[in-house]
Amino acid sequence: MFKRGLAVDNPLTVLMIGLCATLAVSTKVEGALFMGLAVIFVLVMSAAIVSSLRHLVPEMVRIPVFIVIIASFVTIVDLTMKAFVPDIYSFLGVWIPLIVVNCMILGRAEAFSYHQPVRLAIADGLGMGSGFTMVIVVLAFIRELFGSGEIVFFGTRVLGMPEWYPAPGILVLFPGAFIVFGFIVAAMRWYNNQRTLVRTVQTPVQCRVEEGGR
Repeated sequence: MFKRGLAVDNPLTVLMIGLCATLAVSTKVEGALFMGLAVIFVLVMSAAIVSSLRHLVPEMVRIPVFIVIIASFVTIVDLTMKAFVPDIYSFLGVWIPLIVVNCMILGRAEAFSYHQPVRLAIADGLGMGSGFTMVIVVLAFIRELFGSGEIVFFGTRVLGMPEWYPAPGILVLFPGAFIVFGFIVAAMRWYNNQRTLVRTVQTPVQCRVEEGGR
């Protein structure tokens, strides 16, 4: 269940949900990382609560209940980041409160957590959150390094390109976000296709081996 969120059902490269925040905050690695951690926290905690209450919440009011649960954990994230990492909080801006209506989080609560036991709901939330974080951090790494020529983390330059490197500023703009994201999607789909091909080839071989053993 956890692994599906990383590749096969990755919320960004396969399901294509939560793209607005992804493209908006992926100009800096530090912002993308904290956004990913916030999403993981909200996904896991809301999945656990929704699953725990699945037999108590009437189906007619489940969506408002989901939103209240998600909003509670988003508020915790919002206040915590505002207190301890104010610079990153300012950078992420409105995208932290908007986690409440993120299609990925509300969608997983509706499609999975509401129908599954707590253990599976937590595994699904952790997998989906990790898959989201992986893609947004890779996207931010490419855009920041090649778009601005350096990676800055908490005001410290941790990685940089040579001085002669002509940083193409388009990568830190929205067109650059779509271009880089497109390449990441292509790479992930190629990987998934290769996995499917390998499994397709292996299955007939295993069947022949089992038949021969009989």
